[in-house]
Amino acid sequence: MKKILIVDDEFKMRHLLRLYLQQESYLVEDAADGRQACDKIIKDDYDLIILDVMMPLMDGWETLKHIRGISEVPVIMLTAKGSVQDKVTGLTMGADDYLVKPFEEEELMARVKALLRRAQPSNKDEEVLKYKGLILNLTAREITYQGNFINLTQTEFDLIKVLIEHKGNALSRELLVEFIWGIDFMGEDRTVDSHIKNLRDKLKAAGIDHSFVKTVWGIGYKVE
Repeated sequence: MKKILIVDDEFKMRHLLRLYLQQESYLVEDAADGRQACDKIIKDDYDLIILDVMMPLMDGWETLKHIRGISEVPVIMLTAKGSVQDKVTGLTMGADDYLVKPFEEEELMARVKALLRRAQPSNKDEEVLKYKGLILNLTAREITYQGNFINLTQTEFDLIKVLIEHKGNALSRELLVEFIWGIDFMGEDRTVDSHIKNLRDKLKAAGIDHSFVKTVWGIGYKVE
C-alpha cells in the first residue's frame, strides 16, 4: 500500500485530504508544520507528499528545500496562491506538481495517481538506458555520469528518459506533458520549462554541457 504524508497547518484541510486518500485505500499520515514533516521524513519512507505553502514556523518553500536535501520523494505543492511566479518557484525548487486551492477531489486524486504510477518500480529484470556517458537505471530509477550519481527528482528523471528514448526528435511541450503527466494533466505545458531548467542545471553541475538538452524554438526540446 502506498503511504502519503499530508503537510498542512489547517486541521480541516488535513482531515479532508485524509478522507479523500483513504477512500482510495492509501496509508495516510499528517504533519501540522514543516519541522514535524521533516522529522517524519527522516524517520520513515513515504511514496508521496502533499505540501501546503502557507504555514507558520516553516513555510512550504523552506520545507521543500529541506525535503530535497534528504529525499527525492514526489511532492505536490498545495496552496491558495495561484500566480505563475508561485508555480515557477515551486517547480524550480523541486516540486513535481502544483495544485491551487480550492480544488476538486477528482483533480487531486488524478494528480496523486499519476505521480504514484510514474514512481512504480518495474517488475522486470534491471533495465538500463545508456547515452553519451549517462547511465539510467530504469528499474532503480537512478542516473549516473562517469560513475557519479546525479540526484534528480522523479519528474527530472522522467524528462531525461523520454528525451533520450526519442533522441534526435524535437518533442513539443504538449507531448512531453502527455508522456510524463498523462493526457488528463490539468496544469500548464509551460510547467515543462521549469523542470528542464532544473534538469540542465543538475547535468551541468555533473560536468555535462548545458546544451545537452537543446531548445527547439517554437516547438519544445530535444536531445541529439
